[in-house]
Amino acid sequence: MDKKPLVYFLCTGNSCRSQMADGFMKALGGERYEVKSAGLEAHGLNPRAVQVMKEAGVDISTHSSDVIDPETLNCADYIITLCGHADEHCPVISNKNVVKWHWGFDDPAKAIGTEGEIMTSFRTVRDSIKKRIEVFLAEGK
Repeated sequence: MDKKPLVYFLCTGNSCRSQMADGFMKALGGERYEVKSAGLEAHGLNPRAVQVMKEAGVDISTHSSDVIDPETLNCADYIITLCGHADEHCPVISNKNVVKWHWGFDDPAKAIGTEGEIMTSFRTVRDSIKKRIEVFLAEGK
């Protein structure tokens, strides 16, 4: 069987956005792509991200928050950064065939306000990430 293309989602802390993208890509395109996510740092899995993904029918509760692995980075077919900080500070990629994209989303972990307002921010980012992944799966970009 042919090796599935590897999609590597990167964010600053691998706690929210990259975890949501990882979960949606595995749920919606896992039969077509190998999926991993990581961060410049490992901040731990954000419980609000787990909650809003569960609401969307995707369980990411067993995911781990990981630091970028240079080997994975250099064998990935797609590297997708989800925040400006990760895009600007992504390690050097030696794989010249990789497709690197930046999909910028606001950081819901930085949302302020009532718990309801914060959760609305998480849901908005979650839904935006899902839509972007659906475009990727439909158009390959």
